Amino acid sequence: MSCCNVRGGRQYYSIISIVLLLLAFVSPLKCLAKRHDLELDLPISSYKPHSKTFNVFLYGATGDGTTDDSKAFKAAWKAACLVPRATVEIPSGFTFLAKPITLEGPCMPQLILQIDGTLVAPPAVAKSKRLQWINIKWLHDFTLQGSGSVDGQGFVLWNSSEIHHIEKETKDESSVRPTILRFYKCYNVTIHGIQIINSPQCHLKFDNSIGIIIRNISISSPKDSPNTDGIHLQNTYDVEVKHSDIGCGDDCISIQTGCSNVHIHHIRCSPSHGISVGGLGRGNSLACVSNISVENILVQNALSGVRIKTWQGGIGSVKNVSFSNVRVDHVDTPIVIDQYYCNKKWCRNKTDAVAISEVMYRGISGTYSFEPVHIACSDSMPCTGVALEDIKLSPVNETEDRREAFCWNSYGESQGLLQPSSVGCLERTTKTIKALTKSHNDSCY
Repeated sequence: MSCCNVRGGRQYYSIISIVLLLLAFVSPLKCLAKRHDLELDLPISSYKPHSKTFNVFLYGATGDGTTDDSKAFKAAWKAACLVPRATVEIPSGFTFLAKPITLEGPCMPQLILQIDGTLVAPPAVAKSKRLQWINIKWLHDFTLQGSGSVDGQGFVLWNSSEIHHIEKETKDESSVRPTILRFYKCYNVTIHGIQIINSPQCHLKFDNSIGIIIRNISISSPKDSPNTDGIHLQNTYDVEVKHSDIGCGDDCISIQTGCSNVHIHHIRCSPSHGISVGGLGRGNSLACVSNISVENILVQNALSGVRIKTWQGGIGSVKNVSFSNVRVDHVDTPIVIDQYYCNKKWCRNKTDAVAISEVMYRGISGTYSFEPVHIACSDSMPCTGVALEDIKLSPVNETEDRREAFCWNSYGESQGLLQPSSVGCLERTTKTIKALTKSHNDSCY
């Protein structure tokens, strides 16, 4: 054999070796894709054997703002869910459109959803019969973070005539205004950095969850956008909301039945209906809320400042609630307890009521445009243990006629600086009054 033939033979065997090596490398990729049920063929260049970051572009997202990227999100989520400390990445500089989507666990712990781009809902979502646009459930040790935004495109439904027409057709008010982000049965969740805007209804909602931390987020929708609560809590406890800016057309933060151990601080609410506990007890239902602390809050251009509202006919209790160091600016009524809450033109009078006790308002100051204090408690179930301390409120316009503070069937103590003087309108609590409210308190245990 000549030297030339030997060299050619060696080249031949080298090519075979390279091909075999490539096949050995590609086969695991195919197996991995099959194991994760990915309905796409990833280029070899995109494979990172040790990466814990799952960029939605690698799963087929376009990021052009018009193509539906829902399948790509689900594929990236499904793959990341199997890996501890993984990150689903929605990169900056792009707009991703997604139809209603459910992202569910259980997943490996410390999963992160990183939203740095813009995520938008199709305008049709606002008119759909869905309760939520992005539904996140059954997760633990989960973080939602990023510098991007989530836009619910709720403006298509904010026209009051449009809402009335759809509600008449569906006969179900809640089914026509989906929440942007809803968490269900999630544990140890942290949300920070993101912006949530233009929700058809609630912007951020938690149901049946434990251990929630919300910090440094922004929520925004116009003042006239109806029923657009900022943060809605229900059957959720051990919650901290802090250092955030919330503006919406309804309650800045709404605390509903089943909530306890909630701490809200360093929040700016403008515009809004203020921070509210309730409405509770609708449809003669049981409502239980306890251990709520709200402090270091600024409320501007709002219907209420800090309030508790319950429907007639409910049972249960609200107890151990404190509002302290609250600054109000151009707020209709800064301090409210309303046990006659009704969002219709007329509601039937009922004797049962959710008992309200041990409520502190301390260090509430600023300006009001209608009434400084409105505490209207049930004829059959008075409020007890209410405290008004160091209240300094002034009318926005000194020359206009203004209402005095109003107290009805409310018992407790007013002390410290009280301005206007009518704020000291509470009655002294008696043993008879305490005994009257005890049975309803016990119904929550």
